[in-house]
Amino acid sequence: MQKYELGRLLGQGNFGKVYNGRNLKGGHSVAIKIIDKEKVQKAGLIEQTKREIYVMALVKHPHVVQLYEVMATKTKIYFVIEHAKGGELFNKLTKGRLKEDVARKFFQQLISAVVFCHSRNVYHRDLKSENILLDENGNIKLSDLRLSALAESKQQDGLLHTTCGTPAYVAPEVIGRKGYDGAQADSWSCGVILFVLLSSYHPFHDSNLMNMYKKISRAQYKCPNWFPLEVRKLFSRILDPNPYTRISIAKIKESSWFKKGSESRHVGTKQVVKQNVVPDCDAISRSNLENSTSFSDTKLELKKPANVNAFDIISFSRGFDLSGLFTRNDQKEELQFTSVKPAPVILSKLEKVGRNLNLEIKKTEGGFFRLEGLNKRKYVTLCIDVHIFEITESYYLIELRRSSGDAIEYQNMLKQTI
Repeated sequence: MQKYELGRLLGQGNFGKVYNGRNLKGGHSVAIKIIDKEKVQKAGLIEQTKREIYVMALVKHPHVVQLYEVMATKTKIYFVIEHAKGGELFNKLTKGRLKEDVARKFFQQLISAVVFCHSRNVYHRDLKSENILLDENGNIKLSDLRLSALAESKQQDGLLHTTCGTPAYVAPEVIGRKGYDGAQADSWSCGVILFVLLSSYHPFHDSNLMNMYKKISRAQYKCPNWFPLEVRKLFSRILDPNPYTRISIAKIKESSWFKKGSESRHVGTKQVVKQNVVPDCDAISRSNLENSTSFSDTKLELKKPANVNAFDIISFSRGFDLSGLFTRNDQKEELQFTSVKPAPVILSKLEKVGRNLNLEIKKTEGGFFRLEGLNKRKYVTLCIDVHIFEITESYYLIELRRSSGDAIEYQNMLKQTI
């Protein structure tokens, strides 16, 4: 913890505590979640903790709490995350319902965050007002991704089957335990949150849990008389107990009530999505690429990774190997690994491996590199984007991503590289 200064306690759970913190180098405020490793192991939650780290690193969005860094000792795991200084949105609701325009702004931001999660095949599964934080500017930050599911969690029927979530917000099909679509279940929960924002109470509240479940399964709720007609119609489509006829989140965005005032609120979202788009090599002009035949004596200016931490460093901590977060067995199109070799040596190695596979290494306009294979007609047969980030002066993160071409040839490239 030489990089951070711990401040006051912000919260406490079964497995650890969350403190306010300060980055000693930059001076900016962070939240530091400290987890007891032994308690996590005894509870059998190692895989869940790994998944939480992976998901937080995967979902980078203006309205999702960001993970800056993960560190570990023999006994503790440290999550350094974005500090939402505005506290829980739930605290605002205890003072009464929100004005319609304010509720709509929060709902638009929530939907923006959830849509982005779904685009990364991440389903939150515990959406509720208590898991929505506010930053200093009054914008929402979706938090608590512990119960999130990835697309790979689906069973052979293409559905999720783990019953989880908070009773007042959970979708009826989740209660029914017959399998559910994660996106449609999240859509229902978003509808409940909107109802709470506009009314300050839950649509299916009942002191008896079984009675609450019955109300949820039958969608028995009553809109207050101050709800506009547009909102009532929207609720009839979101809080539909049949997930096959329930409105999707994409359709929610198309509703007239939702779109009011949204034109200027999603610029940041579009930018984030754009940054994660993999370029099509065939669409890039070859004249924009610079040939590079030798890197042994080249002075390279490498980029620092934005909010990326070498999670596999934690693998050096015994008993809690998180290295799989970088090199997962099922990760076919993208590979991440680290090296202590100088950047020119790394590039020379890639150049040598590429040459064995008839691939040329080239420098792109963005300061990164690309391995390309051409056939006799000069068409690209394989295109691999190579990103090298400087974590420290002697530690590098290398990302390889196949953006087009033959998958088998790509796998051969990886075997020779690592």
